[in-house]
Amino acid sequence: MQDTEMDSPPIDQLDRRKVLHVGGLVTGLIIVGVFLAIAFPQVAGADGSYVVTSDSMSPAINAGSVVFVDGLPADELSDGDVITYQISDERVTHRVVAVRETDDGREFKTKGDANEQPDPGWVPADRVIGVVAFAVPLVGYVVSFANSDAGLLALVVIPAVLLIISELWDLFRAPPSESEDGVGP
Repeated sequence: MQDTEMDSPPIDQLDRRKVLHVGGLVTGLIIVGVFLAIAFPQVAGADGSYVVTSDSMSPAINAGSVVFVDGLPADELSDGDVITYQISDERVTHRVVAVRETDDGREFKTKGDANEQPDPGWVPADRVIGVVAFAVPLVGYVVSFANSDAGLLALVVIPAVLLIISELWDLFRAPPSESEDGVGP
């Protein structure tokens, strides 16, 4: 008995639709994974995530990036660490350029990499949110847009309305169901 090879198309002739489908699925999973990590930074091993709104840390971290921040005890922070801290209603991500001990505890002098001068004043340890573990470029623009009224409309309301219309369309276009005896309703 002879072995016969099954006729199959060569690898270079794979069905393009399948390749595109798998590629789209993988891309979609990556995108969902990134946004899940931003919403739940613990998934990425971080304590928080924040959108960078200025280029003061360029080229290391550009505006539109999302930084993932780990809480770190103030006594472990040192020169060169990039930290995120809270001043008034604003979060700032800058590099530590000096550390000093005071009667009230540790304080940090910070400076944006793109800035010529250090930031005015010192940052008390209790204002430090954490040290930047890593940053994801450009995604912050999408996050900022999603948090706006236009983003809510474009990313939630319009797709929900289109889904409802599609379901209603399918419901009204469906052929009448047959009863058990094969005769229509």
